[in-house]
Amino acid sequence: MRVHFIAIGGSVMSQLAIALHKKGYVISGSDDEIFDPSKSNLKAHQLLPEVMGWHPEKINDSIEAVILGMHAKPDNIELLKAQQLNLKVYSYPEFIYENAKDKKRIVVAGSHGKTTITAMVVHVLKALKMDFDYLIGAKLAGLDSQVKLTQHNEVMIIEGDEYLSSPIHRQPKIMYYQPNITSISGIAWDHINVFPTEVDYIQQFKNYVDALDTSCALIYNQEDETLQSIIEESAQKERAIAYSTPTFNIKQGQFEIDINGEKIALSFFGTHNLQNMACAQLLCEQLGVSESDFYQHIQHFKGAARRLQLLKQGNNWAAYNDFAHAPSKVKASVNAVAELWHNRQLTALLELHTYSSLNATFIKGYANTLQAADEAIVYFNAHTLSIKRLPDLSVEAVEQVFDHPNLKVFTQKEDLEAYLKQLHFNNLNLLVMTSGNLSGVDLFNYLP
Repeated sequence: MRVHFIAIGGSVMSQLAIALHKKGYVISGSDDEIFDPSKSNLKAHQLLPEVMGWHPEKINDSIEAVILGMHAKPDNIELLKAQQLNLKVYSYPEFIYENAKDKKRIVVAGSHGKTTITAMVVHVLKALKMDFDYLIGAKLAGLDSQVKLTQHNEVMIIEGDEYLSSPIHRQPKIMYYQPNITSISGIAWDHINVFPTEVDYIQQFKNYVDALDTSCALIYNQEDETLQSIIEESAQKERAIAYSTPTFNIKQGQFEIDINGEKIALSFFGTHNLQNMACAQLLCEQLGVSESDFYQHIQHFKGAARRLQLLKQGNNWAAYNDFAHAPSKVKASVNAVAELWHNRQLTALLELHTYSSLNATFIKGYANTLQAADEAIVYFNAHTLSIKRLPDLSVEAVEQVFDHPNLKVFTQKEDLEAYLKQLHFNNLNLLVMTSGNLSGVDLFNYLP
């Protein structure tokens, strides 16, 4: 089968292209810019376009499917050529469904925690030597790719994103998968560039719940009031399976839970991660994994990359890196580190990098998100604003929103580096939260 990818450089798009290439598909693709790790991965499989840009001559009637990424625009010249030739144009979630519709599909949805819940499920299934296909938004330990799509596996685990599927497929990705089992971890407004109001955003999850088949198992976080309200008003109410935060203790720098009288020390931490674990346990149960088998293996789960990832530590200090960028994620991550190390000072560094976080309206949602930190640092720069074509954001506006008694706001990389250089890691933890890269700052240069 010949498949062409428009915007092949996307994180999942590139991984899907590689997965299909391994299955024997003939793959071509285009993009106007591709960065690592996608660039290196595509090059290693001889799938990197020789010339960047859009080339309609690549599109012809020998192509059996075109997969369109969000990075492309509706007037993309390759897309227009494909439509002119009446070629089948898929978004990648639509294509995934077509290739997995005969499998049992498990979709992990929600505004936050998706990657960690998916990683927990994957960790346990792999420990039990269960084979499965998957689509995951981040690289997980133990997996050599983010996409696996086989003919023989009967189960597929999908991290379900609520963002739009493609420039011409204007539904959230989760609407295409038609799951047999799904979870929703919680709802917190995000993606303001697509869902301009909180009502618009919440409606996407209402639509998702309403679209579920009556045979679908729905697992949800009952501590999320917005989500609880959606479930209560839905036809799924009687069948939905609720979870909440398990009881825990913190002992010798570890979170410890009690399961049927047995004390289990965990390798991860944070109340939100205990919720993620409770969700993962119920998902695994739906796949036939016993409670005892789940907890035997989950205690060794060390977390997903860039999800409260320990960068380096000493006798009385530690540095963590976290992907948190939405307000609910930021607050959960700060609280988790503060809770685990209540006897240490905490410096929390947040980069405003996404469309939403740099939006003057949305940014108000960050009020009180850094309060558990002893020192708060917020970084953003004008270059990011210009790339995203957003109006200027003033330091004063940021200071007013975060309203932290010990807050510093930096807009220049050099100023941020100068401040990091003078940090004294004595009884101090540093938590860095960003979906970007701090304008290229190498954190290891500033750690002991």
